[in-house]
Amino acid sequence: MAPEGEARTTGQPGLRERKKRETRVALSQAAIRLCVLRGWDNVTVDQIAAEANVSVRTFRNYFAGKAEAIAASHLERMLRVADDLLARPAGEGLWDSLLHAVLGQFVPPDNSASQNERWREGVRLMLTEPALSGEIVKANAAAQQELAKAIAQRTGTDIERDVYPELVAAVVAAGSAVAVERSLRADDPVQLGAVLAQVFEQLAAGLPVP
Repeated sequence: MAPEGEARTTGQPGLRERKKRETRVALSQAAIRLCVLRGWDNVTVDQIAAEANVSVRTFRNYFAGKAEAIAASHLERMLRVADDLLARPAGEGLWDSLLHAVLGQFVPPDNSASQNERWREGVRLMLTEPALSGEIVKANAAAQQELAKAIAQRTGTDIERDVYPELVAAVVAAGSAVAVERSLRADDPVQLGAVLAQVFEQLAAGLPVP
């Protein structure tokens, strides 16, 4: 999962790095799409490569298997959250900026029932498939580190000396995970955006005792 991190540390990525990132995203989305439609055990690497219009060799250049490919979407999404955070207005409060950035990447633009249900099924798959657990942990660790760098830049803190940016990144990751889990497990469909708003409202208030 190094290419994304490398792209962020060298400033604006060049054409080659953008193409590599686009290929990773396409493979990851193809893996999720096929596993949602057909079931985890019914999807092969060959099928994922074909769905993304690349060779199996290309797939192997990016991922060791479909678990890593699926988990890569989480890292990519958090990289976009970090980018969106840095693009927010300078005078906006940090937690407001984080909420807008997270909502922009976690809530699908098409909120139709079918899209939401497909999304819910896909997340259920990611959370319940044992083969994904280790890859998701690794992706989450990399995602938090990249988000912490953006928070440090946004707040003028030092990623090496100050605990604040890593702490906020960990809280954002945990809060987002709680919101996704609650939205996913609800008996009646719950809009993820509404749950995320509640989570960030309480985080911004310092998690007061109810």
